[in-house]
Amino acid sequence: MPAEASTSRPPSPPLTERQEARRRRILHASAQLAGRGGFDAVQMREVAESSQVALGTLYRYFPSKVHLLVATMQDQLERMHGTLRRKPPAGDTAAERVAETLMRAFRALQREPHLADAMVRALTFADRSVSPEADQVSRQTTAIILDAMGLDDPSPEQLSAVRVIEHTWHSALITWLSGRASIAQVKIDIETVCRLIDLTAPKE
Repeated sequence: MPAEASTSRPPSPPLTERQEARRRRILHASAQLAGRGGFDAVQMREVAESSQVALGTLYRYFPSKVHLLVATMQDQLERMHGTLRRKPPAGDTAAERVAETLMRAFRALQREPHLADAMVRALTFADRSVSPEADQVSRQTTAIILDAMGLDDPSPEQLSAVRVIEHTWHSALITWLSGRASIAQVKIDIETVCRLIDLTAPKE
């Protein structure tokens, strides 16, 4: 979801090695607390204590719990992406590979439902101030899908299909977490929307 220029924060300077290590400790603490008790279990003071940083320092990295949990989701997706790259999806077509990839990512989240619920709730609550973090989640999801498709230079039509697939995947997460969809239903929805890939493939 693109942010208007007036509401975007200026880009942050690159983190030093020490700052990056501190940020990783914060994200790890956030994921652990969320994994144990979901959204409500992530309290900024507890995150600060667990990651051994001052509360003021934590707020400089992440202005709110929603910022923190959306960044945690981006970090989790980045880890999944690394796993998927080490073991690429099988499938004869791009649509099959993307469907398998997204179901593997879904099952990874399924193993930690409290964490998944906390991250998805944060993404749902995110307002314009969280646009940079939410955009990172979207870019990471797009990169995962494009990797599965085997595309470096997608056409506008293919990118549009990827966006629809991404929206469907996030919606499927929400409906599953709320108990309104089974894993079997999620799989059918993912496989159905991935057929858009075949429809947008360039004609030979």
